[in-house]
Amino acid sequence: MRIWFILSAVGQMRANIINSLFCLFALSFIGTADAAVTDKIALYGESKYIGDFKSFDYVNPDAPQGGKIVLPAYGTFDNFNPYIFKGVAATFVAPLSFETLGTSPVDDPFTVYPLLAEKFDLPEDKSYIGFILNKNARFSDGSPVTAEDVVFSFNSIIEKGSPIYRMYYADVDHVEKINDHEVRFYFKSGTKNRELPLILSQFSIFSAKDWKGRDFDKPTLQVPLGSGPYIVKDFQVNKYVELHKNPQYWGKDLPVQRGFDNFDVVRYDYYQDTTVTLQALFSGAIDAREEYIAKIWMTGYDNDLIKSGKIKKENIEHNDPAILQNFAYNIRRDKFKDRRVREAIGLAFNFEWANEKLFYNQYRRLFSYFTNTGMEATGLPEGKELEILRQYADKLPPEVFEKPYTPVVNQDIYNSRENLKKAVALLKSAGYDFKDGKMVNLKTGEPLEFEILSNSANGSTFTKVMLPFIENLRKIGIKAVFRNLEVNIFKNRLDKFDFDMAIISYRVSQMPGNEQRDYWGSRSADIQGSNNVIGIKNPVVDALIEGVISAQEKEDYVAYVKALDRVLLHEHYIIPQWYSGVSRVAYWDKFGQPETNIKTGFQPFTWWIKE
Repeated sequence: MRIWFILSAVGQMRANIINSLFCLFALSFIGTADAAVTDKIALYGESKYIGDFKSFDYVNPDAPQGGKIVLPAYGTFDNFNPYIFKGVAATFVAPLSFETLGTSPVDDPFTVYPLLAEKFDLPEDKSYIGFILNKNARFSDGSPVTAEDVVFSFNSIIEKGSPIYRMYYADVDHVEKINDHEVRFYFKSGTKNRELPLILSQFSIFSAKDWKGRDFDKPTLQVPLGSGPYIVKDFQVNKYVELHKNPQYWGKDLPVQRGFDNFDVVRYDYYQDTTVTLQALFSGAIDAREEYIAKIWMTGYDNDLIKSGKIKKENIEHNDPAILQNFAYNIRRDKFKDRRVREAIGLAFNFEWANEKLFYNQYRRLFSYFTNTGMEATGLPEGKELEILRQYADKLPPEVFEKPYTPVVNQDIYNSRENLKKAVALLKSAGYDFKDGKMVNLKTGEPLEFEILSNSANGSTFTKVMLPFIENLRKIGIKAVFRNLEVNIFKNRLDKFDFDMAIISYRVSQMPGNEQRDYWGSRSADIQGSNNVIGIKNPVVDALIEGVISAQEKEDYVAYVKALDRVLLHEHYIIPQWYSGVSRVAYWDKFGQPETNIKTGFQPFTWWIKE
């Protein structure tokens, strides 16, 4: 599994899995000070849901059951195990078929509530986290979910899963079966990673007996046994996956499950291009789709189906952190090792033109690695953040302390010209100059040229975005070539770090933590298939990531996140793109939705077929 997300719909292929893996932060627990066993793990104070709550507030616990929903998936698949490096896992099978020990709701994302685990056991010294399993928990064949299955699942992921998991769970010393219904994860001595209990509640639990005699580390089309509400009943590789609700699903009456998974059948049809699914929607081949292209949202739905109300368009608000969509440099390439070169290239990107001419002004420019979290590095550093950064002053560019980071603005031709002049000045200071109209490295004599990769799921959108970017680069002597690749080829190129620049996205946690090691940490830079596709090996970034993870107080934690953000921004490892505060969704008017004021975003599994 990959934690970074290929832009737009391809990111959707990973989103549900990774949302469950995203770490949050410091833990406080309901109950008395000396009590170890609790029915929830809360973050920073009280949980929203206390006592014997019936369901989450953004669902309809009495929703009608039955019917079928058909949704689009993008790319291909050849595997049903989402935790291994090889192959491409089928979209959304994991969250529908395999359950985790705990779960967090949209409106209380900083609390873990019981799912497979009925209780959580955490001693005062925080030396381990114990999970006491629900004795009613069953796999779809009726066999009980036991501590042996939890131990097997964790060890298999660590030993045979994608190499990145060994780093992600590096602070776990070992896992131990206490009895058939209790398991403990012991932490390494001296670890200050207070998010570990929450993280360990979020990986999928497999059946040890089901995997007996099978290779966990190899792609498989033999669907693993799961304990979730759905079972894969039919599929055709690269064409579709159809899941049917398990009528014997053990957890249907749990408060955390009521109001979800109301359809008898869920089907995903696979497409290579997001734009093709618009016609699939109009023809009735699929029931709903998210729109990722602003121009199509504004101009592509002007037909009788929309006007008559048979198909509805809706902007669904959410409170999610902005997806970090960007042009990512591969700084393993010599041409991109100098931050001045990276900054100069970024000055040539004209977001304002794209937003006005292509996006109908529906987007805002990303200004942080953690946009919309409240922990963005704005203004100049101060307070605790400044204290932290001063420790590394001799290793940081002066701009970190002297100049607030702001995205490049190209409001008019004058701005654009001035930005290109600044770019030329930066390039000259980095040892480049014009020669026969080309920007040439004066030491090596090599012209500054590079290739920008995207994937076919993005359709033709980025081709139009790239034209003025490439033209601006040409004006300052840089040759850039844009290539749209088939999804799997794109993935393989990034897995092997075989690219100059690529358009990618990272899904951002509301409380950044362990995943930051994988995104930007030195140890992940040389692991093929890691999310550090940029190749960052910066000791200050490493230290700040560890500060984020080990911070014991919220004030310190926020300061470390801001410091990390500020350093990453001033290193110009990426050119930030844009984000939207809503999910744009079109769907056939046959679905009921919960009545709620909670900003949930697109949550189709809380919907139902209207009677």
